[in-house]
Amino acid sequence: MGVRRLGRPVIGRVGGGSDRASGGPVGQGSGGSDSSVLAPTDLRVGILGGTFDPVHYGHLVIAEQVREALSLDRVVFVPAAVPPHRIGLTITPVEHRVAMVELAVAGNPSFAVSRIELERDGPSYTVDTLAILVGEAARQGVARDLFFILSTEALAALPSWHDPDRILSLCRLAVVPRPGTPLPDRRRLETEFGDRAGRVVEVETVPLAHSASAVRARAAAGHSIRYLVPPAVEAYICDHRLYRSDKSSEDCPK
Repeated sequence: MGVRRLGRPVIGRVGGGSDRASGGPVGQGSGGSDSSVLAPTDLRVGILGGTFDPVHYGHLVIAEQVREALSLDRVVFVPAAVPPHRIGLTITPVEHRVAMVELAVAGNPSFAVSRIELERDGPSYTVDTLAILVGEAARQGVARDLFFILSTEALAALPSWHDPDRILSLCRLAVVPRPGTPLPDRRRLETEFGDRAGRVVEVETVPLAHSASAVRARAAAGHSIRYLVPPAVEAYICDHRLYRSDKSSEDCPK
């Protein structure tokens, strides 16, 4: 399959790109226990990490629009087992969060789910995940471009992440806008990241204002979450009584 590669590192907003079909089967499959979900033909890969508590349409829109804009062969969703920023806080068990992501991406052959962060102990640091993926590419004997997808809000917090310099050495950053936090300009990027500013690619997407916390709040109050999450995720949340303090068997909102 044809793969469009970026030349020298660039800084610039990307508003679109050529769409094309997926490049073959996903390694072990999104539902397997093996962390390898990338085939050797997956050379341009987006990584979307997160708590996904729950996954919602905002995540899916970002993944699809970044995939299209950057001509990615695959976008891999990586649910965090132990999110470093939420240590000590109550979150939904990871088995449920992974199951919901797998349901959400099932209809898109360009999406996959990796359990890579479930297969190691301790906090789910992005740098460790990226290092494993880079090592996997080396074992497959391919030159793989990794684009870690994050919001402008997350980009602003990047200096506080674990080993941010190494993150920028292992991948490029595909930065998407978040409501209230616009994409940074070139000067700001160069001020914050110096020579590594060229590792940042800005991607214009259609931002959706709702968040996972808003979905949880509505579900907890017994309100409808239809059109906020995919139908399969809505059904899973209902069937497993997630986010509700009342675990009775009464019907979910119609």
